Amino acid sequence: PARRAATNGLRTRAARAHDDGHRTRAPLVYEARSWQHGVLVASSVASETTAAATGAVGVVRRDSMAMKPFAGYNFGDYFQHWLNVGAKLAHAPKIFHVNWFRQGADGKFLWPGFGDNLRVVSWILDRCDGKAQAQETAIGYLPRPQDIDTKGLDIDAGTMNELLSVKPDAWRKELADIRQYLGEYGDRTPKVMYEELDAVEKRLN
Repeated sequence: PARRAATNGLRTRAARAHDDGHRTRAPLVYEARSWQHGVLVASSVASETTAAATGAVGVVRRDSMAMKPFAGYNFGDYFQHWLNVGAKLAHAPKIFHVNWFRQGADGKFLWPGFGDNLRVVSWILDRCDGKAQAQETAIGYLPRPQDIDTKGLDIDAGTMNELLSVKPDAWRKELADIRQYLGEYGDRTPKVMYEELDAVEKRLN
């Protein structure tokens, strides 16, 4: 029981949901390709500022691991810390990214959110247990539209396809933004972060 509890704790942390501020770019959910890629994904999360952070509320910014308002030391070192954690693990947990707020061309939210987010969490947990399918993309592993239970929801196939789409042009801009952000930490940013970023760019081309 203790081992199972510890494993579940790791899995829950690895699958922690970070709301992405770039609401038209990130798909509803995707799984990082590896621990190193997952550190890049988590380090480049974009979110809107809240009352917990100083400055204006509602401004989209990079919020690494959703910890930027609370970090007590250089984020380049923080990235290296998490890379070191993964290197010590025989079986590193999976890391996921979610975007509950993806918007369509009309500016309306495509996913209902709230309790229906559990439909996405269910796929995440099934992936952790090796029970769910996924499609490989340049940015990671995404569910196929049929892999998310939409029974009882007013969501058509076109909307699900949009929620799970990866648009190369938009992602090239996203990667350029991420590269600029990582550069803010100078030579403290681990080299592997840029290697993972380069790999995503290569897969997009």
